Amino acid sequence: MRVLSIDLGTSNTVAVLAAHGRPPRVVEVDGSATMPSAVYCEEDGSLVVGRDAERRARLDPSRFEPNPKRRVDDGMLLLGDNVVPVTDALAAVLRRVLEETTRQLGGEPLDEVRLTHPAQWGPTRRNVLLSAARLAGVTCDIAPVPEPVAAASHYASLAVGQALAVYDLGAGTFDVAIVGATQNGFTVLAEDGLPDLGGLDVDQALLEHVGRQVSHRDPAGWQRLLRPETTADRRARRALQEDVRAAKESLSRHAHTEVPMPEPFEDVLVNRSDLEALIRPSMLRSVELLAATIRATGMAPNQLAGIYLVGGSSRIPLVATMIAEQVRVVPTSLDQPETAVALGAHHVPKDGITPRSKDPVKVSNEPPTVVTKPVTGPTPVQSPPRNPAQSGPNPVVSGPYQVNPGVSGPYQVNPAVSGPYQVNPAVSGPYQVPQQFNFPSVSPRAQEKKPGKNVYIAVGAAVVLVLAVIGGIFVLNGPGELSAQDCKNDTAKDDKGFTECLRRLAGTIPDTSTCKAGGSAGVSGIAEIKGTVVSCALKDDYSVQYVLTETVTGAQQSADALARSLKTDMVEAEWGGNGLKGKYRATANGGVGLLAFTANDLPLLGIVTKSSGDDVSADNVADFFENTVQPGT
Repeated sequence: MRVLSIDLGTSNTVAVLAAHGRPPRVVEVDGSATMPSAVYCEEDGSLVVGRDAERRARLDPSRFEPNPKRRVDDGMLLLGDNVVPVTDALAAVLRRVLEETTRQLGGEPLDEVRLTHPAQWGPTRRNVLLSAARLAGVTCDIAPVPEPVAAASHYASLAVGQALAVYDLGAGTFDVAIVGATQNGFTVLAEDGLPDLGGLDVDQALLEHVGRQVSHRDPAGWQRLLRPETTADRRARRALQEDVRAAKESLSRHAHTEVPMPEPFEDVLVNRSDLEALIRPSMLRSVELLAATIRATGMAPNQLAGIYLVGGSSRIPLVATMIAEQVRVVPTSLDQPETAVALGAHHVPKDGITPRSKDPVKVSNEPPTVVTKPVTGPTPVQSPPRNPAQSGPNPVVSGPYQVNPGVSGPYQVNPAVSGPYQVNPAVSGPYQVPQQFNFPSVSPRAQEKKPGKNVYIAVGAAVVLVLAVIGGIFVLNGPGELSAQDCKNDTAKDDKGFTECLRRLAGTIPDTSTCKAGGSAGVSGIAEIKGTVVSCALKDDYSVQYVLTETVTGAQQSADALARSLKTDMVEAEWGGNGLKGKYRATANGGVGLLAFTANDLPLLGIVTKSSGDDVSADNVADFFENTVQPGT
């Protein structure tokens, strides 16, 4: 039995092979356990992948796509002057893995290929992956396996009724899942994710920090790096991005390192404390989502068998520290979190991928017994099923795009079945997750920066902006004199509707403007959020709404959604004043302007709107905020 598991990640692809009764082992491609998931399109339209693609990207970066998985919803890629289907790009990556595996097997065919995928992926995205596998030349059975289920299988052995949490921080996205053990294997009890958080976003934050240190020396030269127009500029930008990523990885091992800079800029010394200060708000979002996902199962964190870290970006020391501080559980990670998913896919019993238990799953009151498996020497794929009452494996694949279609279960993949990914809706008890999840399609973002601000260029039609007030009722974790309990209990309001916490965000605006409690605001396509809101009318057709939400994540996600509502240029920068620090994003289109600003580690959101004007731009709105609205001005 020759079984190959492939974890096609955003930045790197890992393959694990089990053959001839031997334990699963990582397939080294080009001498490494991880192969970059990158693709490069030659002038004749042929695709080069992996490290060869990264090397050729130095010649013409416009023909290079480092993260094709992040483009799964786009359908097509423009690489140079060639239009390449996303399925072809993914197929090229898988084909290179298959070629190396076939070579190591001496030409012997595979009996089964297991493809891992995010638990959030619905049928459309999963079928893109499966189609890519067929294009790559896979002729044997294909078994899709959710990534958290694979990770859970690799990390621990659970008794029926026990569960663990998988915290997966990859290059492109963050995913969290609670995986429970049933009589037939594993099932996803609850899951969620952040499509705009990953290692690439950490790289961007560090790049912006470096830019603030050096851009004053040659602002025009820095702009050429961020928005390259010539091949030489694109090469310099590519080299700088690689050096920034290497510096980030070095800071996981060392307290400080240097980022080499192109001429005329001097090299920049960066410290781990600098990086942690930059990414702490984003990491807090992920930890809060982890805690919320655990609560969605009806369990407390101490009832889990553990919290396990997956994905290369989970190596960042701050991740484990914040989980321990916020969730009160010390997470577990192996030396190579990048390989955990691919290795674990081999341990998922065949009868654990598709069928589900007919009996309700109940939380075990017994203390969890966790057996951590080493990276090397895991249990062979031919080991007996986890349920000793069942003899022999059940057939998994009956066709190229189906997983046992005669059986209904949480991991059924059947192109004839539409709808969101079902998460064991028939199970009752604390593991029950009755709601269904519809996951949005996320398009990749192209990020650029001005001196002191980041400019994002995106293509698309502007949506209609309807001015009003967004709100929410949330938990506060504030810096300085503001504490979570203070703001949670802060129900007293002044005559204009401001609580003490909202006053801190508003600064002097309540004293100089007409403000009143309540109102309504929204942007087309964004669901309304209710909460404590105060609206103020300002000069020159500007207005500002101050919102107190219930979680830091809620404020940040609302700001993200607002900023993306206008598909035009975007200006982003940090702000500070009145004892607070945070970030703002401004955008404008069709005579309408919008700026959303948040405070670090606080569930506070501000929305500045410009209702009319022929010359409205993102820069105009940002200048108005800095000169008029920003606390402390």
